[in-house]
Amino acid sequence: MNKEIIQLKNTITNIFGQLQAVLQQLPDEEFEKKGPLLLNASIGQHVRHIIELFTELAIGYAPGMVNYENRKRDHNIETNRQLALQKLEEIIADLEKENKELQLQASFSNDVDEPLLIQSNYYRELAYNIEHSIHHMALIRIGINAMRTLEMDDSFGVASATVKYRNTCVQ
Repeated sequence: MNKEIIQLKNTITNIFGQLQAVLQQLPDEEFEKKGPLLLNASIGQHVRHIIELFTELAIGYAPGMVNYENRKRDHNIETNRQLALQKLEEIIADLEKENKELQLQASFSNDVDEPLLIQSNYYRELAYNIEHSIHHMALIRIGINAMRTLEMDDSFGVASATVKYRNTCVQ
């Protein structure tokens, strides 16, 4: 295994570990509860979104074409906390792949139907999914804090660059 995949996998394992620790404390009804603070979404929907992006990358790896917009939305994940926890474990177990060129197919405009094809690679897409997951975890943290107090890692939903910066300010 090369250093890039080791660091990427360790980072994903760490943030998923934080997410799993929070989900294990969260009652099912709060996992599924929609509210205005999250634009009428639930914590479960944000977790589903994280899982589906990693799943879509795994599906697109072999053919070399990733399209996050056309992912299958599995609503069971957003209503079944145990299934979500299981899916996070499955993603971690399947990360170790060689880096290879991928095509990212995406439409970034509401006015254009024809998707763009953008050159990318497996490691770059893992990095994108890490950052995207942290963004959604920040929203999850806001949603949870509005309902209750849970024990959370201080870096839950915080980008690694911000954690490093904060650590230098403390010294």
